[in-house]
Amino acid sequence: MRGLNGKVAVVTGGAQGLGKAIAHRLSEEGCKVWIFDLKQQEGTETTKTIRLATGNPVYFVKVDISKEDHIEKAFLQVAEESGIVDILVNNAAQFIFRGIEATAQEWKEILDVNIVGNSLVTQYCVPLMKKAGAGAIINLSSVSGFVGQTGFATYNATKFAIRGLTKCWAIDLSDFHIRVNSVCPGYIRTDAFDNSCIQLGIDPEEENARISKLHILGRQGTPEEVSGVVAFVASDDASFITGEDFMVDGGYLAK
Repeated sequence: MRGLNGKVAVVTGGAQGLGKAIAHRLSEEGCKVWIFDLKQQEGTETTKTIRLATGNPVYFVKVDISKEDHIEKAFLQVAEESGIVDILVNNAAQFIFRGIEATAQEWKEILDVNIVGNSLVTQYCVPLMKKAGAGAIINLSSVSGFVGQTGFATYNATKFAIRGLTKCWAIDLSDFHIRVNSVCPGYIRTDAFDNSCIQLGIDPEEENARISKLHILGRQGTPEEVSGVVAFVASDDASFITGEDFMVDGGYLAK
């Protein structure tokens, strides 16, 4: 991808799963990558793995994005070490799937991360992008940000909101040459998917077979297929694109 080599990228929720794949791809493209994640052990291991694989600088900071002081300290560290940020990937998310019965505490927990947390991460990152003279912000939404799904009200509401934030921020930041877009995956096969199935007493392979049929390509996606789109949106190949939603859903919404 044009224009990624040497850029400074921050990936939230980058310790494992989709975030790990995104951090790895950006590092492969030559970016200096900062991983923000709450999981210390996974974050440290992922940082070492990517650094060994790509030979490029990768850093880990333990951050709970539901806490503003964590975010502020993390970006102070980025500013001290790297000076600027060129790319921000807002990937960190809370996964609470509840319908009309959702409690006030459940709403608070998911909003504190998916909306308030991502908004504050962006707020603290923007000054470092302004210092760089330009930037690209990629927000991870979902097919769940386009349709209703049974028992998913808490999650879907935040993914719809992320698409709205994307368009508002694209307008707000256009004068500073900062582009803002969202990437919207369908169902992606990750370790978290398998672990969630096991916790619910569901066979992961049976659930994979069921969910695969929801996509017209007949399968779930891979983290690498999403990370490639994120890299494109962050690159100079997408320099005239802002305020848009990029579907990576195997045709889920085509039906």
